[in-house]
Amino acid sequence: MKIITHNGNFHADDVFGVAALLINFAKEKKEPKIIRTRDPETVKTGDIVLDVGGEYDEGQNRFDHHQIGGVGKRTNGVPYASFGLIWKKFGMAICGNQEVANLVDKNLVQFIDAADNGVGQLKLFVAETYPYTIDKAVDIFNPSWRDEKRDFDDWFFRAVNFASGVLQREIQLAKEILESEKIVEQAYNDATDKRIIVLDKQYHWEEIINRHPEPIFVINPKLGEGDTIVWRVGAIRDSQANFVNRKDFPVDWGGKRDEDLVKVTGVTDALFCHNKLFVAYAKSKEGAIALAKKALEQ
Repeated sequence: MKIITHNGNFHADDVFGVAALLINFAKEKKEPKIIRTRDPETVKTGDIVLDVGGEYDEGQNRFDHHQIGGVGKRTNGVPYASFGLIWKKFGMAICGNQEVANLVDKNLVQFIDAADNGVGQLKLFVAETYPYTIDKAVDIFNPSWRDEKRDFDDWFFRAVNFASGVLQREIQLAKEILESEKIVEQAYNDATDKRIIVLDKQYHWEEIINRHPEPIFVINPKLGEGDTIVWRVGAIRDSQANFVNRKDFPVDWGGKRDEDLVKVTGVTDALFCHNKLFVAYAKSKEGAIALAKKALEQ
């Protein structure tokens, strides 16, 4: 099997597209040959062609998006690039579940597609600092003007290896988020005081809990050094788009640890409170709950 994409400079679109295909075919115990070229005659010989060739035909495994007018958009308006077209066809097979594939599309694929199509806007994160994005992380693999030997193919495959790791972790994360959703919702429903949500594991709770207006703190166990378990009390952010908490920990807790924190809180196994007042720790679940309750009183 031959997978063909363009040669020369590469971007997150073609790199992640190839990574996705390699993950897919590895499950089938196949090792496709990757060819990077713009030669029209060679392109015709590809079993799968992406980001080159000027053709989109899912049935014939042609996944270019550079045609006049593009190749369409998702229902939310995000246009498809080659990675998105490949994900649309192979995503469910790669993930084993369409819901997981959809979440990966939302969390990773759509940004890469939008950036490759030149749509969207990156806003300043703080001061003169912009977010460091996944497309930038891939772009740095391209040879620079200082490289004596500009071996694009060698660096392309290094980038594909990087993308493969990212994509596989995103798939695993999506599975865990979907599994967490039911558990976290149940914990919210079962909570007597919905301002404090107690979880028995490090579930992915942020987006789920943020849907509800009452929660202020979430408590869960966290693996510390070695096999030591400590209990984390996390302030819930007002929005996933900023770092403003619904309620900070008390100012006089900030930066204190061990005996100093015990003294100011009265919680005998208190360990630490961050100086930015968004998280605190205790040795036990009971200690963590006590910290949350005392923080609510102030």
